[in-house]
Amino acid sequence: MNDAYFIGIDLGTQGLRVVVLDVRGSIVAGAEQGFPLSPGMRMEQDPDEWWRICRHCLDKAIGRLSAEQRARVLAIAVDSTSGTVIPMDKTYRPLHPAIMYSDQRSGIQAKKCTAAAQQYHPQGFTGFSTSTGLAKMVWFAETFPEKAAQIFQWIHAADFITGKLCGVWNVTDYTNVLKSGYDLTLLNWPDYIHDVLGVRKEWLQEVQPSGTVIGTLKADLVRDLELPDHVAVTTGITDGCASQVASGAMKPGQWNTTIGTTLVIKGVSVKEINDPLNRLYNHRHPAGYWMPGGAGNIGADWVAAGFRDALEHYNTAAAALTPTGKIAYPLIQKGERFPFVAPEAEGFAPDGVSGEVLYTANMEGVAFAERYAYEMIRSLSGENVEAIYTAGGASNSDTWLQIRSDILQKPVCKMKYVSGAVGAAIVAASTTCFNDISEATAALTQAEKWVTPGENLKQQYEDQYGLFLKTMKARGFINE
Repeated sequence: MNDAYFIGIDLGTQGLRVVVLDVRGSIVAGAEQGFPLSPGMRMEQDPDEWWRICRHCLDKAIGRLSAEQRARVLAIAVDSTSGTVIPMDKTYRPLHPAIMYSDQRSGIQAKKCTAAAQQYHPQGFTGFSTSTGLAKMVWFAETFPEKAAQIFQWIHAADFITGKLCGVWNVTDYTNVLKSGYDLTLLNWPDYIHDVLGVRKEWLQEVQPSGTVIGTLKADLVRDLELPDHVAVTTGITDGCASQVASGAMKPGQWNTTIGTTLVIKGVSVKEINDPLNRLYNHRHPAGYWMPGGAGNIGADWVAAGFRDALEHYNTAAAALTPTGKIAYPLIQKGERFPFVAPEAEGFAPDGVSGEVLYTANMEGVAFAERYAYEMIRSLSGENVEAIYTAGGASNSDTWLQIRSDILQKPVCKMKYVSGAVGAAIVAASTTCFNDISEATAALTQAEKWVTPGENLKQQYEDQYGLFLKTMKARGFINE
């Protein structure tokens, strides 16, 4: 297995990416293509178009491999958006376009799902919104009863590509079923889903850990792609969890912070974390641990909104301005959901400061929110946060990495590859070449840099963090 290759497919909202990963965690080939943009793509997309583009990307990526390299391909896995679902008929053809996670039409049904879960299964997932698969299943059955009568199976976005690869459609993975209502503690579909909401048992898939081998590549694909006939196809994973895998944070105590448009925190805990305010939700780790996570509205979108044209200047200046002693929270849209539940929250900035100070204070403000999130996680779980792996556009700023490490007082690691496609490739390798996902992640992720906290700023940032907490309480972000 020392020369094996693994293929990861990332099916995103706006495009698809394929990577081929070797056993050292290096990308040896890849291809990507965007989807044709249309006003309705946030609501519905054509799964057949996904597959057409997937085949093109597979042809392109694998076409860059020599015959000897192709013979090394061992396994393939897919990641995609969480909450996107497709109703299939008995010939495994879509009865309707894929209903996207971002489709808002199932608002009434989301409330119905939440009420049913809270009444009949409160120990399970109860935070159903319009972005959840179960709400979309109920909406579809109520809106298109004639099509619903023809449903043979509901599948998730990643399952469609997986099915096309190996012909197995009736199996999905732990991560995709969270928002479809599956009980990840008892490992079953709760009765209320069919008894109260009318989603029939026979419509729902068998559920296995991500990385479980469920078949081999179909004969026509073996022939067309000139791959071995033993290439394993495994269950997939959601895109957020795939990014967590790629970040390297797959052992208890390891956590990932992605700061892109928004702040997303995911990690691994021994026990499920129960959050009474529903800021956190829990995926099931393939090895039996838990993968809690949460997403806020704060992030790095403020950078593009006001500082994009002189980023190098602002980052250089910020390195000499820390700590600022100023409190900022650069929230562009109204309302916050993580790590604070504050629907009326609005962003704020210090008065009378230069652009350079404001830029630095904004970076500190996001880092303070990150620290608050990890302190909240520690208080709820009783487990230590040992190390933080990071991804997203914010991780490209060395200054921001240092600010975060200084405020968190923890080491922060930026990985070389952090795409969902790489995470999917690691999932493919996890049981076909390694003992489990933790071993595969350790072997196949490459650290680009480690940033450690400095002692000289520790007390100053402790004082500033105390002021941050006081300010957030005064503004109603924190109600404790």
